Amino acid sequence: MTQHAPLADGGQPPARDGLWSGVIGFASMMLLLLGGFHGLGGIVALLTETHYEVPSSQLVVSVSYDVWGWIHLALGVALCFLGVALIARQPWTRVAVVVFAVLSAVTNLAFLAAAPAWYSLMILLDVVVIYAVTVHFDSGSDFDY
Repeated sequence: MTQHAPLADGGQPPARDGLWSGVIGFASMMLLLLGGFHGLGGIVALLTETHYEVPSSQLVVSVSYDVWGWIHLALGVALCFLGVALIARQPWTRVAVVVFAVLSAVTNLAFLAAAPAWYSLMILLDVVVIYAVTVHFDSGSDFDY
């Protein structure tokens, strides 16, 4: 936690460290949750194609559910890794989280016809993660959070 110098009037600057740590912790947990959801979706796509509402030919990107399964598994592993790295407060994670959350949202949008409710929820979680990581971004902090 960063120590702030006293203000000229002898008071302390408003404490944001606790709020920022809470927001980063929340984003980290959401990333782990999203990674688990992607992994679960990938396993389901690999094991059974009859689970989804439409055949793979009716998706935005028409490839087999096996390919979609591997995409979701890889994205799930990456999001879980980023969640752990964000908990560890690695300086590169803010940018990487935004990039991978956008990639996750686009993937979920392309896969939306297969399970609309499930993947709509995942898109919403992607947006929440992006918001949580960027809302309190302080360019002068040198990633000190």
